[in-house]
Amino acid sequence: MKFMKLGSKPDSFQTDGDNIRYVATELATDIVINIGDVKFYVHKFPLLSKSARLQKLFATSNDENSDEIYIQDIPGGPAAFEICAKFCYGMTVTLNAYNVVAARCAAEYLEMYETVEKGNLIYKIDVFLNSSIFRSWKDSIIVLQTTKSLLPWSEELKVVSHCLDSIASKASIDTSKVEWSYTYNRKKLPLENGNSPQWNGVRKPQMVPKDWWVEDLCELHIDLYKRVITTIKTKGKASSDVIGEALNAYALRRLPGFTKGMIQNNDFIKYRSLVETILWLLPTEKGTVSCSFLLRLLRAAILLDCGAMERNELTRRIGQQLPEATVIDLLIRAPAGEATIYDVDTVHNLVEEFVTHSSQTDPNENEFQESRSPKFGTDASKVLVAKLIDGYLAEIARDPNLPLSKFVNLAENIASFSRSSHDGLYRAIDMYLKEHPGISKSERKRICRLMDCRKLSAEACMHAVQNERLPLRVVVQVLFFEQARATASAGNSTADLPGSIRALLPGGSHGSSRSITTNTEEDWDSVPTAEDIKALKGELATLRLGISGSDRNGNDAAKSDVEKVAASRMKGLVMSKIFSKLWSGKERDGDVSSSDTSESPGSVNAEETKSTPSRSRRHSPS
Repeated sequence: MKFMKLGSKPDSFQTDGDNIRYVATELATDIVINIGDVKFYVHKFPLLSKSARLQKLFATSNDENSDEIYIQDIPGGPAAFEICAKFCYGMTVTLNAYNVVAARCAAEYLEMYETVEKGNLIYKIDVFLNSSIFRSWKDSIIVLQTTKSLLPWSEELKVVSHCLDSIASKASIDTSKVEWSYTYNRKKLPLENGNSPQWNGVRKPQMVPKDWWVEDLCELHIDLYKRVITTIKTKGKASSDVIGEALNAYALRRLPGFTKGMIQNNDFIKYRSLVETILWLLPTEKGTVSCSFLLRLLRAAILLDCGAMERNELTRRIGQQLPEATVIDLLIRAPAGEATIYDVDTVHNLVEEFVTHSSQTDPNENEFQESRSPKFGTDASKVLVAKLIDGYLAEIARDPNLPLSKFVNLAENIASFSRSSHDGLYRAIDMYLKEHPGISKSERKRICRLMDCRKLSAEACMHAVQNERLPLRVVVQVLFFEQARATASAGNSTADLPGSIRALLPGGSHGSSRSITTNTEEDWDSVPTAEDIKALKGELATLRLGISGSDRNGNDAAKSDVEKVAASRMKGLVMSKIFSKLWSGKERDGDVSSSDTSESPGSVNAEETKSTPSRSRRHSPS
């Protein structure tokens, strides 16, 4: 820290209690100057010889009290006045970054100009500021902090503007020219902490990072910080990425609990102003701040009840960068008083914003973006968002108070996004069914319709077939597609199924009418019994056995082909046995009626329904 010593005489100011200061000399003091609550017993000549204002005050005072005056509004108060008084006496006084602005403002108030006496205090302080303080990085920051309590004097004397220019100029300089000390988190530097693959145990001189100035500025109050960042932006030499990093660092330092998505202090007005200022300072370029940081800001904005305009702007920006988010980022707590744990509506809005942005993206811009980062092309982004929301749904599904409509609406928002696997969605659906066992058959059917059984992996299929929480309809669909996949891999066609069964499968027969009994429809939507699960487990085991059997004999081509056909037929036989078991009871009752069931994805004609018993009998053991 820079400092300047003035005067050479020993300091003879003494204290008598808290409110009396006097000069201990052989010559008795002849005036009293009241600065606030503190009385200064001093000598008239040394002070009046350097202060034009004191000359005027004593000249205009009443004759009765000509030896005592009152000054209530001097900037810096008693401490600043004492520095000026010591200078007048020629006593040793040390100026530094912490007291120089107060002394400068007090000297201005006392009118200690060169016209009063050469080499006066104002001149000496200005020389110190320009030659030392404003050339020092950390001293400029300290001085700027002290100006806040000295307004408007510090502003009118241009101390603030000089500090801003000094700080902004240094932050904008080429890093190769940075020769002063600064605060920096060394953990950020891989070569410093040994995490770099090029590190060989030998410390090497470090290049100055582009964001070297970020942490030092976190000491500033938000009003001054805003002015510094604005000045840095005006100079136009600091990149938007570094500005974004600076704002992130400031939020982490100044907002307690920011990383956890909460504010640990009740001073909401203060923190609301801080968040709104950070939002105002955010660079406008897309991608200059991380999506994670934007989502934390959104959490804070919601918690602190920031304006709708600020929240809408955040939502728009996050929607454009949603593929970068993580599930943890999206777990925003619901406002107080809400029944649910998480704020699902906000995430729903973010997804809608992403969908809107994706539909409006210029194809040329998309090609450019994809060439720069294939991970975030439009199609790739949709896959990432779909995976993200699948994970988010699995988390919020644990909430026992989450309405089915919110779960389904959010899932339907990404239903059009092409993705190769529905395992994540299946996991979310299974979690919801587990935490909400009391939902109705129609609700169970509605949520299961979200996933495409054809896009489940072999592991997910194995789990689904044994899952007692899924409707029987879904279990049969999973089993059928697993069989179809196994058969296709063996090079054979899928065995014929009764028309009423094919009606339960996506892309089934498409007749003009549907002839399925109401009771049968209810059975398909019901949860399977332990006996049904056992039978379906046996079917899946048979499929595995058939596949492994054909694979083991792959060396002999002719023999392999025969065994593949045999395995296929066997699978068809076992599948039909299960279907016959499930349908025979209903058909023996003869309760077959025509009903228009809009919930069924396929349709069955009357001839197919009539043929079902004969097919079942044909494949059933006698």
